[in-house]
Amino acid sequence: MDRVVDLDEVAAVLAGRTVGRRSAGLEVGQVTWRDAEASWPQPLETDRARVHDRDSVGLVISGPGEAELSVVLFRGGWADVDFSADLDDAGSLPDSGVASASDFEARLNQWVARVFGVCGDAQ
Repeated sequence: MDRVVDLDEVAAVLAGRTVGRRSAGLEVGQVTWRDAEASWPQPLETDRARVHDRDSVGLVISGPGEAELSVVLFRGGWADVDFSADLDDAGSLPDSGVASASDFEARLNQWVARVFGVCGDAQ
């Protein structure tokens, strides 16, 4: 798989937004990593040092009323995005063509705003 996006840069972006999102009333889970070299089923790791061939990085953000956003970005530049804003508003927002950490950050801000109705770029 091509390495389009630097997943370590993406993890730094995610970490940089954690405090702001928490102050906006959201719960931000730990970043998870998947190692392409691991045997199937590939476990998700929270310790970056345990991952040698980074394949994906993921995060779950939760909010009021059991709203939840789950995002997994793959190094090839696509993301699996699942959300539940409320009982009548849930689904998937698959995305592709993510070109960089800053591109991913802009998209994540849009998804956060879509699901939680709060400013997605909370710092």
